[in-house]
Amino acid sequence: MFHQTLDKQTATQLFRFLNKYRPETKIEKKARLVTEAEARVKGKEAVPQKRRPTVRSGVNTVTTLVEQKKAQLVIIAHDVDPLEIVLFLPTLCRKMGIPYCIVKGKARLGTVVHRKTCSSLAVADINPEDKVSLNKLTETIRTNFNERFDDLRKNWGGQILSAKSQARIAKIERAKAKELQRKY
Repeated sequence: MFHQTLDKQTATQLFRFLNKYRPETKIEKKARLVTEAEARVKGKEAVPQKRRPTVRSGVNTVTTLVEQKKAQLVIIAHDVDPLEIVLFLPTLCRKMGIPYCIVKGKARLGTVVHRKTCSSLAVADINPEDKVSLNKLTETIRTNFNERFDDLRKNWGGQILSAKSQARIAKIERAKAKELQRKY
């Protein structure tokens, strides 16, 4: 399941979209707080600002958002170790009807949220002007992952017997045929 990842073109579009919603860095946060402090010193009242929409990271946060049906898109890394950390996410997303995708590289997901690595991301809220691009991405991801879930699951054997098993069955069939010839 985690070997089937998003194709390169769609992944490029996805990461271009995610980079718009990167969380603020420590430097950006410090600069914002300094400007707020300077405004307070000058005598202006602190106006509470609405939090800007960002990508949410981490398995616990993503799981909570999916369970509350607040996530609009879930992105999972394919190389998480141990795999059990994110193994349940595709099933949970399918149950809740939330589109999900698997991308190559937890380090690539980590760069989006200013960390070394990240196992999963969720897009919870976005700006209205990006709604069209998210819908287009979501539709592509739905057709590639959510609707092809049964095809992506591993099918053991493919209903073809090994050469040894085929030879054994052929031998038994020949013995049955010989037995029938003796009777008549």
